[in-house]
Amino acid sequence: MRPVLAAAGAAFLALAAPVLAAEPAPVAPAPVDPARLAAARQTVDYVFPAGTYGRMMGGTMDKLMDTIMDSTMRLPLKDLAGMTGVDTETLGEGSLAEMMEIYDPAYKERMRLSTRAMMDEMMGLMTTFEPEIRSGLASAYARRFDGGQLAEMNRFFATPTGKAYAADSYLIMMSPDVMEKMTAFMPQMMKAMPAIIGKVKDATAGLPKPRTFADLSDAEKDKLAKILGISREKLDENEAAKAADDVVTDDAGEAVMDNAEDAVMDAEPE
Repeated sequence: MRPVLAAAGAAFLALAAPVLAAEPAPVAPAPVDPARLAAARQTVDYVFPAGTYGRMMGGTMDKLMDTIMDSTMRLPLKDLAGMTGVDTETLGEGSLAEMMEIYDPAYKERMRLSTRAMMDEMMGLMTTFEPEIRSGLASAYARRFDGGQLAEMNRFFATPTGKAYAADSYLIMMSPDVMEKMTAFMPQMMKAMPAIIGKVKDATAGLPKPRTFADLSDAEKDKLAKILGISREKLDENEAAKAADDVVTDDAGEAVMDNAEDAVMDAEPE
């Protein structure tokens, strides 16, 4: 279940992070004009006021995460298996939820509690980091817009309509209307994933295959152990155990079953 939660968490972070249009970061950013920065801070006070993450995650995120998780669990196994690039012809009809009900009858409640715990912890972290986000936004606005543009925006945001828009300009991305469309995209993405994976394989076909632990020299193994902060003996033991556990299969059904079992095991407290 941990991989599913991680994917859901990543989806949340992608939604929760306030962004302007992406642009290459300069190697050494030029100092921001103080006057523009002051105006930009006022803009950020309107569009991303202190406490935005608290509003975003206070109830809205619970519903959003429930929707994301439910949509993921209802995906057909064939679509999920197709993401791994294996043959799906031997798979029967059914969803990930149906399989999980066999492995873990309590999986729905386990997912709900796991999601709530994850969201509670993330809320604390993101609220703590919110001042840094606001500072970064102010710098970004100051670099992107000139003083006249910032002043014009701030005049609009000072009006009743402007205030109403600015206060919810980021939160509106979490609205049920938007989320409904985004969750509907998930099945389409899953169906497209085998073709996407195929193109990724084609793009990297000319590269040498990654080496296995057995391919490494003693010096490289020693260096790897040092990076990992463990002894060479422990590294050898870990890699030997990993090699013994790795079972390569071309059978889609067995692969999906293995992944489901891993998901159940991952959900157990360590």
